[in-house]
Amino acid sequence: MIRQLTEADHEICYDLVKEQAAENLFILGDIEAYGYEQDFQKLWGDFDENGELHAVLLKYQENFIPYAKPQINFDAEGFAQIMLQDPDFTMMSGLKDITERLEPFLNGRLKRKRETYYAKCTKLNSSTTENVPTTDVYLAVPEDAEELVELLNGVPEFSDSIITVERKRRGIEKGLSRSYFIKEDGRMVSTASTTAENSLSAMVVGVATLLDYKKKGYATQCMVKLCHQLLQERKELCLFYDNPAAGAIYKRIGFQDIGLWMMYSYNKMKG
Repeated sequence: MIRQLTEADHEICYDLVKEQAAENLFILGDIEAYGYEQDFQKLWGDFDENGELHAVLLKYQENFIPYAKPQINFDAEGFAQIMLQDPDFTMMSGLKDITERLEPFLNGRLKRKRETYYAKCTKLNSSTTENVPTTDVYLAVPEDAEELVELLNGVPEFSDSIITVERKRRGIEKGLSRSYFIKEDGRMVSTASTTAENSLSAMVVGVATLLDYKKKGYATQCMVKLCHQLLQERKELCLFYDNPAAGAIYKRIGFQDIGLWMMYSYNKMKG
């Protein structure tokens, strides 16, 4: 049985999604930030015959994220019908083994889909990180936002990034993100950041080094410092990556693949 969740359901909902804190980074973060009863955010739960919650569907603006306990059958068609009846619905994202169960009920409006690797870290690989120097890696403060964005804009992989100085500064101020960086020749040359931080997990993003300063181990140093700090805070770390070469670097630090993350775009409902 599917029904909309309210603040009264918080304990059972939170207990379900926190079992996989990295996998449910976005659901956890949105619940902590906005709760259950906003115009732009709602949650539904699928309950089994014993009344136990075993799957949830989060709506955040136009995006929907489904989650279910591993190897559990849930009402995928019911979740899909909720999405199709929402006039805002144009996106779905989530772990492939869950989203692929909703796919057949949504194909009529599918525009495109993208698949990326999803990895998490709960412990650093000491054999490759204990001797990585991090004394020259610094934690950014809000006043560093402009220089951080300038660094990212100078790296080709981030040329289409939508990050702005204002958004970067706000994320640091509110504790939703943090950035570590290395300077050389008086300028920032390498960085690694988090985003969507919540009490249990955080997403690693923006790992970048200017071309003239590559192959010095700077990105690894920033990553090790960042990961060490968040793991000390008992937060699980996760990240997306597109190619195996990038994945190999993260795996040396201590990340392990946990599945494929899917991002779907759908056509809006015809008026």
